Amino acid sequence: MRTLYRNFDSQAQIDAQYNPSLGLEPSDQPMLHFAARAAHARASLHCELDVPYGPTLEETLDIFPANVPNAPVFIFIHGGYWRALSSKDFSGVSLGLHPLGITTVVINYALCPYVTLDEITRQTRAATAWVFRNIAQYGGDPSRVAIGGHSAGGHLTAMCLQTEWARDYGLPQNPLAGAIAFSGLYDLEPLRYSYLQPMIQLDDGVIGRNSPAFRVRPCSTPLWITWGGNESTEFARQSQTYHDAWQAIGNTSTLGEQPGANHFTVIHGLEDSHSPVCQWLAQTLAQR
Repeated sequence: MRTLYRNFDSQAQIDAQYNPSLGLEPSDQPMLHFAARAAHARASLHCELDVPYGPTLEETLDIFPANVPNAPVFIFIHGGYWRALSSKDFSGVSLGLHPLGITTVVINYALCPYVTLDEITRQTRAATAWVFRNIAQYGGDPSRVAIGGHSAGGHLTAMCLQTEWARDYGLPQNPLAGAIAFSGLYDLEPLRYSYLQPMIQLDDGVIGRNSPAFRVRPCSTPLWITWGGNESTEFARQSQTYHDAWQAIGNTSTLGEQPGANHFTVIHGLEDSHSPVCQWLAQTLAQR
């Protein structure tokens, strides 16, 4: 029997590893949780919504300014396997950081198959560059900006870290003060054989350009790579592979699962200012 990828010889085997909804109990409704926390954040915190960073309708971001001047900034990139969800589904990530005096920016981007993965990467980088150039207008400190993302957003976080910021954007080569990647995808090859392929339309070129585990550059940004302890072995392998590649060229990263968390609850810590995630971000931004 022909092997599709590594030790997987069927789409069903790959889907079992990469479709996190398959492991949920019938009573689990993760998107209801995110929707409720997002609505609470927008109702209870000052926010500037749908601020354009690019020319298309989808190129917007939502800003939740801290109540202190010259505040450090966290940029969040949502997941949804590049083909679902929006910034509005994840406003709740600001809830844990706001009490710590951190401004949160949630990026929106166009989705596959309307655009390609290359274009989503470009939009994410453009949004990040916009934050450096404009966040001071919203009380943020452009010298203290961290970035992070979940699932597809973890992948896009890694793509931002490999950006040639000086060459392509006229920014410092390593402008980010810290980064955290939750349950990211860093080797895209197995996804071309998954249920996602009709929507994300991967080919050799897209995979080669957008698999950050194989395109790491020297970067001084401290990175935390994490995933849920209840996730599949492939999500753990993806994180380990990226961590090994990141460290192999002398970069600094911390690797570790979050015990008891699944693919959806792994980012719940962003809603709690006392969580290890929020505390790590606060400390990392304070050291800049």
